[in-house]
Amino acid sequence: MPVLYVIATPIGNLEDISLRALRLLGEVKLIAAEDTRTTRHLLTAYDIRTPLTSYHEHSRKAKLDYLLGYLQKEDVALVSEAGMPGLSDPGYELIGAAIGRGITVVPIPGASAVITALVVSGLPTDQFVYIGFLPRRKGSRQRLLSSVADEPRTIVAFETPHRLGEALSDIEEMFGNRRLSVCCELTKVHEEIFRGRVSEAREHFTEPRGEFSLVVEGRTRAWLKSQERS
Repeated sequence: MPVLYVIATPIGNLEDISLRALRLLGEVKLIAAEDTRTTRHLLTAYDIRTPLTSYHEHSRKAKLDYLLGYLQKEDVALVSEAGMPGLSDPGYELIGAAIGRGITVVPIPGASAVITALVVSGLPTDQFVYIGFLPRRKGSRQRLLSSVADEPRTIVAFETPHRLGEALSDIEEMFGNRRLSVCCELTKVHEEIFRGRVSEAREHFTEPRGEFSLVVEGRTRAWLKSQERS
């Protein structure tokens, strides 16, 4: 029975990939990629010549049946633009559909921006909540943040550079001036990991560029006491 391999790819540095992932990318008959340009750059670096097909937010409906049909005959690798497929990208639909058809789904773990940002944040890692990309619209973003404002676990989210300032303002409004870590361009040349208070992050990132992972302190007793003292 053919297999759908869910393969983690680098989140920045091209060396952030496993030997198993490279072997399988070379062995499968087709790679379904969220961003074919990014994936082709990776394949070229490792001299892998497996054919690519796009599978992203705008092509997923048209490509889903094609890929499921292909999986009746041959193995397929699913990759996202960066990190682990199925996490905040349309890959989860293909994974779910494959499982529903009885197709074997095999994870090939590797780099993850969520886990990478969390473990270097300096905030508690024993429990956390991942809320994905923050909504574009202010009202939707504030409603999401309000829904986790009383969450005691560490909160992880993604944000784009052009909305980072607004997001940090909303976080301070919804959460207060908590501790957080803002990770920019993880594992890339211009990687930056900022640790401090929300207000300090707002002052620091005046001209943000790159991809951002936000790790925010949960609403713990220690945080409440610090607010009482301030």
